[in-house]
Amino acid sequence: MRQANIYEAKARLSELVQAALDGEDVWIARAGKPLVRLVPGQPQTQLRGRGSLSLDRETLDAAFSAEVEREVAALFDPAAQP
Repeated sequence: MRQANIYEAKARLSELVQAALDGEDVWIARAGKPLVRLVPGQPQTQLRGRGSLSLDRETLDAAFSAEVEREVAALFDPAAQP
């Protein structure tokens, strides 16, 4: 376990963050008493509308047109080519 008082933590923040990312238990203390533990976070992903795609409706609809469906089918079944 690694512990640093607030003043020391401000001076060594990058080092303490890296230690936490490396899996080490890191505590920030005041007057030698642990107050806060640093833990790795998980980035939040923002999903909008249709998952994470940022396409307009016409582009998305065109991707599922009958013509595209035929082309994809031809890729998997050469006998089905037009």
